[in-house]
Amino acid sequence: MKKFAELTEREILAIAIASEEEDSRIYVSFSEELAERYPATSKVFAEMAEEEDGHRRQLLEIYQARFGQNLPAIRREDVTGYYSRRPTWLMTNLPLETIRGQAEAMEKDAQRFYVQAAKASQDVGVRKLLGDLALVERSHGEKASALSEAILTESAREAEGHTAQKFFVLQYIQPGLAGLMDGSVSTLAPLFAAAFATHTNFSTLLVGLAASLGAGISMGFAEALSDDGAITGRGAPLIRGVVCGLMTTLGGLGHALPYLVPDSWPNAFWTATAIAGVVVFVELWLIAYIRARYMDTPFLKAVAQIVVGGVVVLFTGILIGGA
Repeated sequence: MKKFAELTEREILAIAIASEEEDSRIYVSFSEELAERYPATSKVFAEMAEEEDGHRRQLLEIYQARFGQNLPAIRREDVTGYYSRRPTWLMTNLPLETIRGQAEAMEKDAQRFYVQAAKASQDVGVRKLLGDLALVERSHGEKASALSEAILTESAREAEGHTAQKFFVLQYIQPGLAGLMDGSVSTLAPLFAAAFATHTNFSTLLVGLAASLGAGISMGFAEALSDDGAITGRGAPLIRGVVCGLMTTLGGLGHALPYLVPDSWPNAFWTATAIAGVVVFVELWLIAYIRARYMDTPFLKAVAQIVVGGVVVLFTGILIGGA
């Protein structure tokens, strides 16, 4: 790999041309990715893509005037310490704020490159163009904001805010809630059945760990493989699967970990069981709150559905274990 100081003026221009072309393609990808969810912001990125393509044409014209038609085969990845871009296939199904943050980082990186390139150039015309582009990239965020102000009307912002909230619920809240419900409720019966059948904390803990981890792995795969988000708009399947799997595991571990209380302690079993009972109560009410807060379920209805159902499962496990 080359150091930046070792680059010739021809190579610097070639990298700048390739960079502007790639940035333009990335903004086009952003525009296409957001077209259905955020049409107004999609238009902003389309405008930015056109501007980046204009930069590419300017750089190409001055390159051809000085060095001819052939561009050297050098990429920014061939330069030590040079900034790189995330592959566009890693930028699908991203939240709106993440995409905007990525665009802002791209402009800052480009500005730093042009400042360095202008200092390294010996040609007055090239140095001027690179300096001008550095100023353009520095103000690109302001231009993007200006475009946003012009394109993103109050009604468009309100619509996009609603869409962003809906996407957040579909991507994180819904799979997380499904996992928490499954982990908290489905593990109650085997855990408390083992507890009241053995009256030993260590055995109960092992059953709780097995049930929690098994349920987490199962739910994670089920969520990730349920759909790719292309039709339903639920976002990246890997993220949903991880969220669902983690919350399922945490939901089960919550009432399994109290059985870490050593069996050698006085009243160890009843101490651990009492703590686990309190944890179960908190978990069920937390689920009811999340359903009421994000899923537009009336709170009392959520309590009836979750708390009552959880208590029934809990006593089922106790009855089976005590039989």
